[in-house]
Amino acid sequence: MMYTLGEFIIEKNRDCFSSSTEALLRLFSSIKLASKAIHKEVNKAGLTEKIIGSSGITNVQGENQKKLDDFAHRAFIESFKNRNVVCGIASEESKDFIVIKGKKEKIFQNQYIVLIDPLDGSSNIDVNISIGTIFSVYMRKSPIQTNLTIEDFLQRGSQQILAGYIIYGSSTILVYSTGNGVYGFTLDPSVGTFYLSHSNLSFPKTEKIYSINEGNSDKFPNGIRKFIRYCKEKKDNRPYTARYIGSLVGDFHRNLIQGGIYIYPKTASSPEGKLRLLYECNPIAFLTEQAGGKASDGKQRILDIEPIKLHQRTPFVCGPIGMVSKLEEFMLNCEHD
Repeated sequence: MMYTLGEFIIEKNRDCFSSSTEALLRLFSSIKLASKAIHKEVNKAGLTEKIIGSSGITNVQGENQKKLDDFAHRAFIESFKNRNVVCGIASEESKDFIVIKGKKEKIFQNQYIVLIDPLDGSSNIDVNISIGTIFSVYMRKSPIQTNLTIEDFLQRGSQQILAGYIIYGSSTILVYSTGNGVYGFTLDPSVGTFYLSHSNLSFPKTEKIYSINEGNSDKFPNGIRKFIRYCKEKKDNRPYTARYIGSLVGDFHRNLIQGGIYIYPKTASSPEGKLRLLYECNPIAFLTEQAGGKASDGKQRILDIEPIKLHQRTPFVCGPIGMVSKLEEFMLNCEHD
């Protein structure tokens, strides 16, 4: 049977989602609507200057915001607001979290918190390379019908109840997990429907790819440099192939399908790392573990990190258990050199 996303949720997720199937359907209704709007804009980006190039705004990350960044941010915010299922959103594009009140009672009756990177890899927009959206969902910690607090958003990644991403590439694919495996759905643009295309995704046993921006290698910790040399050795099933897109979603999706490790370490110029813990690393780490892999900051499990601020950064490594464990071994040994 060729499941649509909605059919799959009704059939397969009723026993594994921590809340109601209706709530999950409404969450995905918001995600699907916004992602299809972004898909449409991405696929005509070369035809209009209204959606490509810089917006002229520097975002909260201190980065030059692209026009499509802003479009994606607004698309997801409005979509979640209109489905009356989310009480708060934190976006990589906003300095503070966004409160959403219920439509009728004008109070905070909903229980879901969404954290989102509306458009990952936006530097690739103008050159037609894969970009994506990353999202995760938590249950609020504060009581329903009370004001949201920052603690509702600063939860460990292990407390996620849903995480996923949408990749806008040669096709648009939505990948998600509710803690019971990883599933991918490909958009059929002729009918506007996502169909199950990747069932029970997991990292292949064959390890063959490493993904890192080696142009920064002179700034990497010694353990990372030694691991890269290990990847290049002609020994056992090595050397591994170097593949790097510069989009976390694009690199992770390829490595999940083909078998490989993604590495974004701290550097001398970015000692805390560059990727955002809440918007990028936690949801991808959740998917990594559900796919039989491992996600780490080089020393500890990503999903165990206690966040202290909305836009917290961290070094990030994810992929097959063997590859990540080997990198951690190099990192640990270099601490004792």
